Amino acid sequence: MNAVSIVIAAICILVIAYRLYGTFFATKVLKLDDSLATPAKELEDGKDYVPTNRWVAFGHHFAAIAAAGPLVGPILAAQFGYLPGLLWLLIGAVIGGAVHDAVVLFASMRKKGKSLSEVAKEELGPVAGFCTGLAMLFIITITMAGLSMVVIHALEHNPWGTFAVGSTIPIAMAVGLYYKLTGNLKSASAVGFILIMIAIFAGPYIQDSAFGEWLSFDPKTLAILLPVYAFFAAALPVWLLLAPRDYLSSFMKIGVFIALIIGVFIVNPDIPFPAVTSFIHGGGPIMAGPVWPFISITIACGAISGFHAFVGSGTTPKMLERWSDIKVVGFGAMLLESLVGVMALIAAVALQPADYFAINSTPEVFKTLGMQVVHLPELSQTIGLNLEGRTGGAVTLAVGMTYIFTKIKWFSDLAPYFFQFVIMFEAVFILTAIDAGTRVARYLIQDFLGDFYKPLKRVDWMPGAIFASALSCFMWGYLLYSGDIGSIWALFGVSNQLMASIGLIVGTTVILKIVDRRLYVLTCLIPLAYLYVTVNYAGYWMIKNVYLNSAASGYSLLNAILSIIMLILGLVILVTAFSKWKALWQKTELDLAV
Repeated sequence: MNAVSIVIAAICILVIAYRLYGTFFATKVLKLDDSLATPAKELEDGKDYVPTNRWVAFGHHFAAIAAAGPLVGPILAAQFGYLPGLLWLLIGAVIGGAVHDAVVLFASMRKKGKSLSEVAKEELGPVAGFCTGLAMLFIITITMAGLSMVVIHALEHNPWGTFAVGSTIPIAMAVGLYYKLTGNLKSASAVGFILIMIAIFAGPYIQDSAFGEWLSFDPKTLAILLPVYAFFAAALPVWLLLAPRDYLSSFMKIGVFIALIIGVFIVNPDIPFPAVTSFIHGGGPIMAGPVWPFISITIACGAISGFHAFVGSGTTPKMLERWSDIKVVGFGAMLLESLVGVMALIAAVALQPADYFAINSTPEVFKTLGMQVVHLPELSQTIGLNLEGRTGGAVTLAVGMTYIFTKIKWFSDLAPYFFQFVIMFEAVFILTAIDAGTRVARYLIQDFLGDFYKPLKRVDWMPGAIFASALSCFMWGYLLYSGDIGSIWALFGVSNQLMASIGLIVGTTVILKIVDRRLYVLTCLIPLAYLYVTVNYAGYWMIKNVYLNSAASGYSLLNAILSIIMLILGLVILVTAFSKWKALWQKTELDLAV
C-alpha cells in the first residue's frame, strides 16, 4: 500500500459523498429554503448577528472545529493499523459527523441561533435542557485537559519548541494591536508570519543557551503553566490574543496540509504499517482497549465530534446569510476535517511500526513489545531531540511529516526546522482551542451558578468572570496534572462522543417535526444508535478496567465519577427524547393519514 492511493481514494469518497448525500440531506431531509430569512439577517446587529459570505463563514467554522482532535486522534488510533482508522474517518464522517454538524447548525438556526442546551430545553423540555447544559460543562472541561495533554508531551524538555510556541503569544498580541490601530490586515498578517518564522529559526541559538535551559520544563511544570496561561488568556479581550492567533493559525493549518498533500504526491511513501495489528483485540501500549469501541473513541474528531456542537450552536448560526449555506458550512467543513484526519493518519503510518511505538510508548512499555527501532535513532540525531517516549500524538505527527518532507531533495537538511514548525503549528492550534474553551466553560459556569447568585449571570461583571475563569482552569488543570494521555484521551473521547449523541438526539427530534417521509429520520437514528452503544460500552470498559482498577496506570476515582455522571446525563436525555419521539411519530402518522 502507498500513501497516494489512500489520499486519492479518500478525496474521491468525500467529494462524491458531499455531492450526493450532502445534497439529499440538505434538500430532502432538512428542506432548506432560501426564501426564508436566516437569524443573521432577521436579527442583524453588526456584532453577533452578521450576514457573512458562505466561504468566509466556512473558513471561520472550519478553523473553529478543526483543532487538535483530527491531528492527534488518528495518530493514536494507528496502534490498530491503518485500516480501522481510515474506515472510521471516512464512514464516520459521511454517515455521522457531517449529518451531526449540519443538523445541529440547522436546529440552532431554527431557534434564532441559540445554544444546544437552549435548543434541547425548547425541543425536549427543561430536564433535558438542564442535563444538556451540565453535560456541556463536563465535556468542555475534559476537552481542555485532553488537548493540553498533547501540548505537554510535545514541549517537555524541548526549549526550542517552548520558545517558538511561547513567542506566538506576544506576536499575536502585537498583530492584534497593530490591526486595531491601523486597520491594515495585510500588513498585520505579513508581520505576524515573518515574526513567527524568526522565532522558529532562532530556536537553535536559544536551545543551547542559558535561556534555553530555563525553558526546558518537565511535564508537571507544564501542567501548571498551561492552566495559569489559560486563565490570563481568557481574561484578555478577544481581539488582543484569541482572534489574531486564530487568524494566523488558520493560514498555517491550511498551508501545512496543502504542503503535506503535495509532499505525499511527490514522495509517494510506502506504508510499512500493516492494515491491522495484533492490538485490535486489546492490550495495546497506547490504548489498552480493543479496536471496537476504542477506534471510535480515540478518533474523537475527524469522524464525528460533539465539540462541533459548541460551534454549530454558537457563532456560526448567527453568521449564515442563506439556509442553503448549511450544506457548505456544516456538511462540507466536516468532510474537509475528515481529510485532515486522513493526512494525519498517513503521517503516522508512513513511519516504521517500531519507530511509531517507541515514540508513543514509555521506554518501559516499549521494551515489552519485543520491537527494534529502525530509523528513530537517525531521526532523533537529525532533529536534535530524543524522540523516544514522547506520547500524546503531537510528536509523532511532527516526525511523520518531517520524514515525508525531508525525502524531497531540496529539504533534506531542514529536518529540525520542519519538526519544530509542526510542533509549533499543533501547539498554537491547541492553545487557541484552550483559550476559546476556557471562555465557553466560564460562560457555562456563570450560567449555572447564576441561578444561585444572580450577579454571576452577568458576563461583563469582572469579579464573576475572574471567579468562573479560575474555577474552570482549576477543574481541567487538576485533570491534566493527575492524568496520563491514555486515560485522559479516552475520557475526552467518551465525553466528546456522548456530546455528539446528544446533538443527534436533538437532530432526530427536529427532523421528526419537519419530515415529509418518516424514513428520513434514519439519517440521524442510524449514527445515533451506533454512537450511543459505542460510547456507553467504552465508558463502562474504562470504568471497570482502568478508572476503578488500582493496578492500571490510569486508575482514577475522579475519572470514574465523571464518566458515570456523564453516562447518566446521556441516559436521562435519551429517555426524555423517547417520549417526545413517540408523540411526534403518532402526530406524523396522523398527518400522513390525512
